[in-house]
Amino acid sequence: MKDLVKFIGKEPRVSTFELFSLLGYRFHHQLKLVISSNSGDFDDLGLMVLEKVKPSKGSDGGRPSESYLLNEDQFLLLVLLCKNTPECIKLKVAVSKEFKRMKMILIRIASNRTNKEWQRVRDEGVIPRRIETDSIKRFIEYAMEQGSQSAEKYYMALSKMENKHLFLVEKKYPNLRNVLGVAELDTVKQADHIVAKALNDGIELKLPYKDIYKLASDRVKMFAEIRGQSVIGMLEDKTNQQPTNKPK
Repeated sequence: MKDLVKFIGKEPRVSTFELFSLLGYRFHHQLKLVISSNSGDFDDLGLMVLEKVKPSKGSDGGRPSESYLLNEDQFLLLVLLCKNTPECIKLKVAVSKEFKRMKMILIRIASNRTNKEWQRVRDEGVIPRRIETDSIKRFIEYAMEQGSQSAEKYYMALSKMENKHLFLVEKKYPNLRNVLGVAELDTVKQADHIVAKALNDGIELKLPYKDIYKLASDRVKMFAEIRGQSVIGMLEDKTNQQPTNKPK
């Protein structure tokens, strides 16, 4: 089952549009009717947030519908009001675990922000990050000159590439760097330097922009193989553990 709980702002919530078929309803509006029929009880558990949902691909189209974005208490109430099937119970357990993981993320972020050593290392990483950002900007301009139609996507692509090589991430995080430990932040700082130098080296050598991206990726991969990948766990506090070599 895919992750259903998402951060809306800084609060974890789950969309009824993602839930209705899993709860045994054929149509989304049938599940929404359960909520509207008990609106007072749901309101008592927090603000009822709505979002627009576009028609899915392959459907007959039509206007976007509205989906409720439920907090944890509202979700639990909904499950109690729905059909008591094995699928419903399984969903309740899975989504409850997701809410727990989200709360652990918030706790870890709050803990990091009050940790002076973590804040010091994070601050030290700002300058390398700025250097890397300047290098990426230069690289994007270079790629556009060579005919790239989507060069601006390299900001995200390079960050994802770094995370992929440096860490084994068991679950998605809204901002991975906010949950990293001191050792991992130091690793990222060094990787930012490596990427910046690779981009600048490639431009000076007048390499094709795709080859420059590969050069940066290969250097970060080599660095990760020497240093070892760190496991960023789902719930356990593994952010300060020693890196381990990735099994081959």
